[in-house]
Amino acid sequence: MMVTNDEDRLLVSRYIAGDESAFERLLLKHKDKVYGYIRMMVKDGQLAEDIFQDVFMKAIGTIKRGQYNEEGKFLPWIMRIAHNLVIDTFRKSKRIPTVDGGPDFDIFDIVKSEDQRVDQKIVEEQIHQDVRKLIEHLPEEQKQVLKMRHYEGLSFKEISEQTQVSINTALGRMRYALINLRKLIKEHEVILTQ
Repeated sequence: MMVTNDEDRLLVSRYIAGDESAFERLLLKHKDKVYGYIRMMVKDGQLAEDIFQDVFMKAIGTIKRGQYNEEGKFLPWIMRIAHNLVIDTFRKSKRIPTVDGGPDFDIFDIVKSEDQRVDQKIVEEQIHQDVRKLIEHLPEEQKQVLKMRHYEGLSFKEISEQTQVSINTALGRMRYALINLRKLIKEHEVILTQ
């Protein structure tokens, strides 16, 4: 991993110094990962190709303006640009109507409330990841009850049987787990969606 970072740092430095082929090497080196991520997210080859080109155009612009400052972490930086452009694409497509309706057109005939937007799913997935990480900071007994209840779907009766404590103790641990989790969320500034 360190060799990759050093090699990327060297290629970026050479590109800044005017060696155009250095950027081509960076592009070739990372294109499969970047394009693969974009393609997986948008599920449309042509759109993925457009976003992919935008990602590297944005990278070139940032580097040429002297604003690249990622200390050899080119791949995470370029992946973050790709992620942001995918999100931007979803936001734009949400604003631009793609259905030509007549005078009686009602968007709610087409958009069903249970269908979540892809960008909303991405944001929610990130929130869930953040919360899962915070759960690991809870005391062991609280963490155990919370995981059994929310991730395994066990009832408090089942939890009390498996942990060999009373239902009231299991409920108490859950209550304290949620109180402590709220504190952690606030401390770590995890933004929860409604």
